[in-house]
Amino acid sequence: MPATTDYPDQVSSADQFSTDDVRVLLAVARTGRLVTAGELLGIDHTTVRRRLNRLEASLGARLLDRGADGWELTALGREVAERAAPLERIVEQVVAAVDGEAGAVRGTVRVIAPDGFGTVFVARALARVQREHPGITTELVTSTKPLSLRGSGFDLAVTIGGAVSARLPIEPLAEYALRLYASRDYLAGHPPITGLADLAAHPLIFYVDALLTVRELDLAPLLSGMRVGFGSTNVFAQLEATKHGAGICLLHAFMASTEPDLVPVLPQLVDFRLQYALSTRAESLAVEPVMIVREAILRDAREHAADLVPPVGM
Repeated sequence: MPATTDYPDQVSSADQFSTDDVRVLLAVARTGRLVTAGELLGIDHTTVRRRLNRLEASLGARLLDRGADGWELTALGREVAERAAPLERIVEQVVAAVDGEAGAVRGTVRVIAPDGFGTVFVARALARVQREHPGITTELVTSTKPLSLRGSGFDLAVTIGGAVSARLPIEPLAEYALRLYASRDYLAGHPPITGLADLAAHPLIFYVDALLTVRELDLAPLLSGMRVGFGSTNVFAQLEATKHGAGICLLHAFMASTEPDLVPVLPQLVDFRLQYALSTRAESLAVEPVMIVREAILRDAREHAADLVPPVGM
């Protein structure tokens, strides 16, 4: 990519402007990576770079900046991408017509979600999309880290809590409960837990404190002096450790309530409520496959809202 923001030796020319180059820009905007964008378009990353250079030269302005985590659109780049996003749909319609699949929706949509909600809920929604729209390829990346606009490489993202940026459209998705659980064997081998003060004598199973980057999940200090005896960045590892008697775990109720060997601990006293939210990259708002996947995720969350906050005691 050129090292400066200006192109003094280049003359902006509509004759040099290529709609195919704009599709390359859209792909990089959505993935944050030249290689990944090339894979989506079926070209190599050197061709991606060359077409981006050509597009910037034709417009006489920088459209992308290189960041620590990937490529990010400049202000002008965002404007170009937002205005050009419908182009992708037109191209997909033409390709579908040539392939004898006129009317079929085609495209690739990447979703980021926390591992628990992503595996249990988002995967089910994406499976529905695949059944109803086989031309849409969906990709699920599970991560609990806060979103970064620099090279995040997503179209839709499920996050815990509120907005991470004024530039990132966000909407409420669903409330969920976090409660304490332990295995029957663990509870049978330890003194009864009748109040919050009793918790301090038990190891807590939860996230690794030093790696906990989501502010809303910093709940361990509220649990009456419990120390983390088993920490993991993966909620399924936390679940397995609980089933094997490593201690008492602050778990997603929608995961623990379906495990017959787990028992709620002080459910009337410990019942945290957090909020999932759904974000959409501005560059993806006009992309039909993205909107189809967005609606599928929203629909699944509505249909299974009761599973996210099961009755206390389950």
